[in-house]
Amino acid sequence: MPQYKAPLRDMRFLLNEVFDYPAHYASLPNGEDATPDMVDAILEGAATFCEEVLSPLNLSGDQEGCTFNDGEVTTPKGFKEAYAEYAAGGWQGLSHPKEYGGQELPMSLNLLKSEMMGTANWSFTMYPGLSLGCMNTVFQFGTTEQKNLYMPPLVEGRWTGTMCLTEPQCGTDLGQVKSKAEPQPDGSYKISGTKIFISSGEHDLAENIIHIVLARLPDAPKGTKGISLFIVPKFLVNADGSLGARNAVKAGSLEHKMGIRASATAVLNFDGATGYLIAEPNKGLEAMFTFMNTARIGTAVQGVAHAELSYQGSLPYAKERRSMRALSGKKDPDHTADALIWHADVRRMLLTQKAFAEGGRSMIYFAAKLADHMVSGVATGDKAKYEEYDDKLGFYTPILKGFLTEMGLEAANIGMQVFGGHGYIKEHGMEQIARDARISTLYEGTTGIQALDLLGRKVLLTTRGACVKEFTNDILAFARPHLFSGGVMGKIARKLYRRAYQWKWLTLRVMLRAAKDRDVVSAACHDYLMFSGFVTMGYFWGLQAQAAQKKLADGTGKEPAEFYKAKLQTAEFYFERLLPRADSHAKSMLSSTASVMQMANDDFSFT
Repeated sequence: MPQYKAPLRDMRFLLNEVFDYPAHYASLPNGEDATPDMVDAILEGAATFCEEVLSPLNLSGDQEGCTFNDGEVTTPKGFKEAYAEYAAGGWQGLSHPKEYGGQELPMSLNLLKSEMMGTANWSFTMYPGLSLGCMNTVFQFGTTEQKNLYMPPLVEGRWTGTMCLTEPQCGTDLGQVKSKAEPQPDGSYKISGTKIFISSGEHDLAENIIHIVLARLPDAPKGTKGISLFIVPKFLVNADGSLGARNAVKAGSLEHKMGIRASATAVLNFDGATGYLIAEPNKGLEAMFTFMNTARIGTAVQGVAHAELSYQGSLPYAKERRSMRALSGKKDPDHTADALIWHADVRRMLLTQKAFAEGGRSMIYFAAKLADHMVSGVATGDKAKYEEYDDKLGFYTPILKGFLTEMGLEAANIGMQVFGGHGYIKEHGMEQIARDARISTLYEGTTGIQALDLLGRKVLLTTRGACVKEFTNDILAFARPHLFSGGVMGKIARKLYRRAYQWKWLTLRVMLRAAKDRDVVSAACHDYLMFSGFVTMGYFWGLQAQAAQKKLADGTGKEPAEFYKAKLQTAEFYFERLLPRADSHAKSMLSSTASVMQMANDDFSFT
């Protein structure tokens, strides 16, 4: 298993030299304490915890998995101690209000921490990670009494939280939710139903688990308009915050999963469990999805995490493992064969992993700035600001989640390929990365769901293409000053300029075709998403290349010259070898739907 090393140099490059986070934090109402020294201390502290505590548990946690016994779950050896250290370090409350025990730092800092944690040990990161959605929901929609009761122990990490959406008969289509909520004389509700795929639904890391549950009131209208949201604690909570009796919610089983095996994914049975309404009746789905943009950024981080970890495993192996001679002649004459890294095809694979990891990280860090503004809008009661940045994230997050998780899975599979047959053997840990990465394209909405959300909802229905126009105009504005430049930046700018106009044109073409054939949206959406992803990553590689070139030219860079040269060379590789994939997606999305829809259902036969 690769021993994780936090990529602090690349993180600092993005924070300080590409996106100017110091100025960004200075502009936020909660950014006063996020000074460069404070940010650096947080990065260093998180890196140490991830490298020394979480990373060593990654392989052993996968091998041991979680143990289930009559509704109780035991996490793998070392997880309980690691979680106690995590909570004691104050990491859970990094971006939550001081009035509940948090440090009230910008949300983006929590995301930087989560990237390191997720790369070191994604299974572990699921436990505190799922609490964030619960905490955000309680903070925005809970009553004063609910916030005072539940937020402090959640922020402290003494309790954890879940989000209980999915049921056996429905996944993404939550209009089919059947769980019931019966009103009680004391104002509480009795919640009954079964929820599946509940990450961190049961475990031994914390003294209580607060479930946020979707259910229907007796008089609720059908479909998504009739779903309410409830707080259902594992142990009932007394008015003074102490724990009471065990609630009637119990894990029926753990899912037997392909990957992230140290993360407890439970089937939860609610048998008349006591719950408390949060948000307005029949508007639970609206409340649940209020923070979905930031949740999807968190899932997109998984794509970056697995690309990074797989690269950290592949690179040293490629330098050490020897096989054959390079086609251009001996490179290591003192050995019987040359190192793998001398072979052009292996270098192609390594550069692909590097390009996806670093390109994806830059996309995430840009989104994190938008999320900071969105959250500050909530905190200050500035509804207009909140809606502005929520809309920006609404367009951007399907690309992040859909594209980056697909590229993270590809990078994980490449890691196995670099190792050859050894990549298929468990002891090296490369196959675990591929197994762990697989879920990222499925939960929080499959890639197909993200694609439909992007093209069908955000582009065609909500904005009629305006969101694409706004984003591509930013790309054009970036590229325009470099169009007649020489060298790498000139090449990048000219290619980006063409791709931005191509994106506008494709959007118009799909929009016109969809007006005549509704199946066009579903048939074209995957290719539209992937095209958007490749062009978007190209834009952020352009931003990195510009910053690197400037630092090389004026000599003011904080990193060695070799770092900036590698940035330019990786950017050049991306534009020469990876961005051209967009052409095939462009061609496919404009193809007739006939080849997809013409076959009769009964002709989908295997006999």
